[in-house]
Amino acid sequence: MANHVRSIPDKVVGRLSLYRSLLQDHAPENVTHLFSHDLARMARVSAAQVRRDLMDTGYIGSPNKGYEIKKLVGCISRILDNPECENVALIGVGHLGRAIIDYFQGRRSNLCIVAAFDNNPSKVNRIVQGVKAYPISQLQEIVENEKINTAIVAVPGNAAQGVADQLVQAGIRGILNLAPTPLYVPENIYLVEQDMTMSLEKVAYFARRSFNKKGSKNE
Repeated sequence: MANHVRSIPDKVVGRLSLYRSLLQDHAPENVTHLFSHDLARMARVSAAQVRRDLMDTGYIGSPNKGYEIKKLVGCISRILDNPECENVALIGVGHLGRAIIDYFQGRRSNLCIVAAFDNNPSKVNRIVQGVKAYPISQLQEIVENEKINTAIVAVPGNAAQGVADQLVQAGIRGILNLAPTPLYVPENIYLVEQDMTMSLEKVAYFARRSFNKKGSKNE
């Protein structure tokens, strides 16, 4: 049985999430079991790494059949998921915010965006793709009422730090920052930052280097 008390390193949590996604969405049809090397190939890690990570689930596969996919997904889910619905707040109801709501609808049954916030009067006091949008002034009240611990920041860079400060003050414990600026939060707040522009710039840079190494334009 999975250990719910011992803290699991964030990199392991990330890989467990990847394993579950691969098992649910990309495992071959009509296959009920797989071995660590099968999952390792799908995840592009070593089989030894898979086995070490899966030890945290408390599930040890059969030497003859490997891991039962359905059981393994259940064990991973008991680690990753809140037994009840994990309520999430979204800050920013622009194009990116609406795309995030649409993307997450029904993707994880117990990971739910239950409230959205914006400071634009034309975007609040309405339902956005099934999610109620509130004025940012109601953040504290809604976070408390909906028991929200996690938030997604999808606002312009110049507004992001102020939003983060409000989230911390409201009691949010984890933030996914999609704004194009680093955030400063207390050490007890878990922060993940993903700047899509910077990521694309990095990909484009190395793609260009790879292209030039093959000797097309610079030769």
